[in-house]
Amino acid sequence: MNQLDRLFEQFYNNALEETIKAAGPIERKLALKSTLLELLGDFSYLDETRVPLQATIVETEQFNEYKRELIILPLTNLLEVKMYVLTPKTEKKNIAPVLALHGHGYGVKEAVGLTEDGEQEAVSGIHNQFAVHLVKKGFKVFAPEVIGFGDRRLTRDMQQGNINSCEAMATNLLMEGKTLAGLRIWEARRILDFIEKASDVDKEKIAIMGFSGGALIAAYTAALDLRVAATVLTGFTNTFKGSIMAMHHCIDNYIPGILNYAELPEWISLISPRSLFIESGEKDPIFPNRFVLDAIKQIEENYQNRPEKFRYDIFPGTHEISGRIAYDWLKGVL
Repeated sequence: MNQLDRLFEQFYNNALEETIKAAGPIERKLALKSTLLELLGDFSYLDETRVPLQATIVETEQFNEYKRELIILPLTNLLEVKMYVLTPKTEKKNIAPVLALHGHGYGVKEAVGLTEDGEQEAVSGIHNQFAVHLVKKGFKVFAPEVIGFGDRRLTRDMQQGNINSCEAMATNLLMEGKTLAGLRIWEARRILDFIEKASDVDKEKIAIMGFSGGALIAAYTAALDLRVAATVLTGFTNTFKGSIMAMHHCIDNYIPGILNYAELPEWISLISPRSLFIESGEKDPIFPNRFVLDAIKQIEENYQNRPEKFRYDIFPGTHEISGRIAYDWLKGVL
């Protein structure tokens, strides 16, 4: 470790020494939630320009076990979400809904079993067609295209052939005191509004599952929004120091000043005491396993009084979704 290494180690240690001083754990959690909203940025302009949540169905596909609809959901006069809705073929009402958030790649199509060109895909990628697995377990799945990916890229990135608009969107928002994470979380919470209005769902059993960058959105959305009853995080749980501060990551992971208040395990712990499942590949190169285990140990402390609400799975694999335990766990807790 050279002098510059020691300097940045000191920066890290100093940041953690400046955390919120609160009277007790409940007060600290409330203070952290309030702080998180501030750190994500002010999106009140979007609240002022919201439009009624009236979706348009643009495509419907029927499968043996489920129906898949592609909808366009306007959120504001300039912001609309492309989203796949997967509904199991069942007579059951009050279906448990899951907001399924994809990570990096070519967009939501991989999560629902489509190629980048929209063809039905037989081979699973790192997303393991997790939206399809969820609907086959009996969930109604809402899988939006996260802003910055697929058809929701900026024109300049489409013209240049860039796979996403994360850098362009994030740098613009940072210059304006906002974050891309904040915009994505704002969208996720509006989609929860839409999910609540669905006539066939049980709004007391809303779940959220995210992979990689989608897990970042899922974690902070669940932390802030008590409507989320259960959360599954894949390929994300770690420490800031062990993951996004230790190697190259997409800029959408970075929220200015967040380390001054808490390390990542404590931010994730804001979800407690609601149900939480963490899964991670033991050979994930960008969210290293030893720091996953450190984070799990810290998070687990917040579930000492409700151990049945927390579970994790370290599976043989890399940066990918497994679901070998997560899907059935989610079905069990809901």
